[in-house]
Amino acid sequence: MARRVVITGIGLITPVGIGTDATWSSVCEGVSGVSRVSSFDPSHLKTQIAGEIKDFDGSLYLEPRDTRRLDRFLQFSLAAAVLAFEDAGLEITEDISERTGTFIGSGIGGMKAFYDCALTLHEKGPSRVSPFFIPNLVTNMASGYVSIRFNAKGPNCSSTTACAASGHSLALSAKIIQDGKAEVMITGGCEAPLIPLTFAGFNAMKALSTRNNEPETASRPFEVGRDGFILSEGAGVIILEELEFAKKRGAEIYAEVLGSGMNSDAYHITAPSLEGPTNCMRAALQDSKLNPEDVDYINAHGTSTRLNDVNETKAIKTIFGEDAWRIPVSSTKSITGHMLGAAGAVEASISALALKNGVVPPTINLFENDPECDLDYVPHTARESDIKVALSNSYGFGGTNVSVALGKFD
Repeated sequence: MARRVVITGIGLITPVGIGTDATWSSVCEGVSGVSRVSSFDPSHLKTQIAGEIKDFDGSLYLEPRDTRRLDRFLQFSLAAAVLAFEDAGLEITEDISERTGTFIGSGIGGMKAFYDCALTLHEKGPSRVSPFFIPNLVTNMASGYVSIRFNAKGPNCSSTTACAASGHSLALSAKIIQDGKAEVMITGGCEAPLIPLTFAGFNAMKALSTRNNEPETASRPFEVGRDGFILSEGAGVIILEELEFAKKRGAEIYAEVLGSGMNSDAYHITAPSLEGPTNCMRAALQDSKLNPEDVDYINAHGTSTRLNDVNETKAIKTIFGEDAWRIPVSSTKSITGHMLGAAGAVEASISALALKNGVVPPTINLFENDPECDLDYVPHTARESDIKVALSNSYGFGGTNVSVALGKFD
């Protein structure tokens, strides 16, 4: 009999709340987390708005020395992991330490550490570059620090697949448990990209919204007037357990990971294809032994960019046919902005909460649909619905795609 994988703990650090309850409440209420950048003066940039984490206090989760030494993306990862463990009521004892793994992704890792040390090198010379520069920069250190903190001696991995990074982390972590390589996986993603260099880079690509005077309505997935995505920071860490292991310890279960699909567009470094997302969702259904009519909700990648929203809509129509108009499809990036490598884990967590609570999150700022985006995007207001199966989609630069299927656990 196949080993089943369930979600038993969720820790979220997002622009709309620190903690899972705060984030879920804001998502259901459609409260935007986008505002003018406050961590530095953005007036010289084309885009001056973002989804920032407000009032984050690392000392609540980290040792004092780590709040001074660690890049912000690592602090988010550790904080989200602490919250996830508290939520799961799980302790990693010596008898399960080697059966507990860590798999946390990030799209671009320690960007602030990179930026600050580059300036230090230029202004003060190589002798002044911090010895913590490299450990703060590389993306796998999120998994490394979390594994050390919780004594997790099983598989220790990381994914760096752009905006699909934590979706891949979740999908592959579930496979590790299904394959019998672990009983518990600490998985998810983290990102802290809000520095001038990142804004300048995405602006050069014309990828970001420049609706600086309307930050709360700037993220507009599927809306006719959308002009780009909103750069955000945050983290989502999920505790996965093998079902029987979770039941033996009396764990509360949010949802079951039914399966996943992973593939590549093999098309373009940044522009999405239609074939890739279509085949990715099809693969997720096949892996989960689901039929298209089984799906009740889709948490879309939904970035608020011209090409992505239209292509994802077309892909959903291709897979689900006439059922496409029945299925509620929402982009919670309309609320949180785009957390890049953390987005997949946060959005899968929101999907699990939707299944657990029987509530479909809204797509806010959908004032007028793009004519090519004509599905049920749950505009403006959350909706009660006894959903049984949800798909969470994540796509990244380089044409990398992942879809994770989650099921309600009864």
